[in-house]
Amino acid sequence: MIPGSGGRSAATPLLCQERKIRASRRSALPIVKEIIKVAVHASQFPATVKETLLESLRSRRIAPKFHYQSYKQAQLWLAVHRAFSPACVDPDCETIYDQSFAAAADQIAEENVNVTGLGCGSGHKEARLLHLLSKRGQKVSCLPCDVSLPLLLTAAQHAQAAFPASPCHPLLCDLSLAADLREILGEAEAARIITFFGLIPNFEPEQILPKLSALTREKDLLLFSANLAPGPDYFMGVQRVLPGYDNPQTRAWLMAFLEDLGAEAGDGAVNFSIEKAGDLLRIAADFRFLRERELIAYDERFVFKPGDVVRLFFSYRHTPLTVRRILNAHHLQVIEQWIAKSEEEGVFLCRKQAGELAKSR
Repeated sequence: MIPGSGGRSAATPLLCQERKIRASRRSALPIVKEIIKVAVHASQFPATVKETLLESLRSRRIAPKFHYQSYKQAQLWLAVHRAFSPACVDPDCETIYDQSFAAAADQIAEENVNVTGLGCGSGHKEARLLHLLSKRGQKVSCLPCDVSLPLLLTAAQHAQAAFPASPCHPLLCDLSLAADLREILGEAEAARIITFFGLIPNFEPEQILPKLSALTREKDLLLFSANLAPGPDYFMGVQRVLPGYDNPQTRAWLMAFLEDLGAEAGDGAVNFSIEKAGDLLRIAADFRFLRERELIAYDERFVFKPGDVVRLFFSYRHTPLTVRRILNAHHLQVIEQWIAKSEEEGVFLCRKQAGELAKSR
């Protein structure tokens, strides 16, 4: 159990260690504390990371987390996010997030509120939610959770800047591998808002949604966002947003992973496509080798021949209807939604469906 999460537990399967990270005095972020204590879940222990990386290279399907591990990758991703994310380039997107924050806050009568940010990234949105709750006089705590240490530290700093008095307990964790999140988070005494912003495109729904449903409990509010395909024609909508992926900045971000293992730009090319996955559509990024290249990871050698393909990335695009359908299939009920005027982003306020709460305990 993470301290300050508002829960009680006798023992927990979490094997974590605290790392004391000295925040850089030269950071552009306000420095609230010189030391940030980060709990590290077993899913991010070195042996687990090693095995996940090797399996990614053997299967030629790269786990999403390996695009966010280094400071270089985090900065490249933030550059892509700032340039192409609707949440950054569309003022109306900021409006719908603020509306969702206000609606969630209106449903909480308790004085103590915990904000748990799953896959929080840089934590900008969670910081705005913390600021709103603190302005209403509520006592807030936060638990930012991400697989990237650079982004997690950034999120912790944003949380501290938004509300310096708020207890903040960052958790470095791979949500796709963690089977014990419910035990880690504990039985919340405080009201809790769980945020799940922008994650669903990069996960197989059947992999991540059972975990999200299992850790959502009675009185919890879930704020869930998704990238959407605009317009009435699903395929045409995905085509319309393809340039937000098929661009030099995104290629540079995705290539950083291969380059760190020894690949060079002339070894091949990143190709983007739209593919069907069940009844959903997603944008895929594949690297096709044009010449032979040997990559080395943990002293294991991987030889790629001309024509070999590595799946670097995929991103599901949804519609409001598909979001409601996949959430409902996992007993998460949408009680209110906000869709940007561009129809490229949506935020959904959810609760656990009645009758499913007792089953998940």
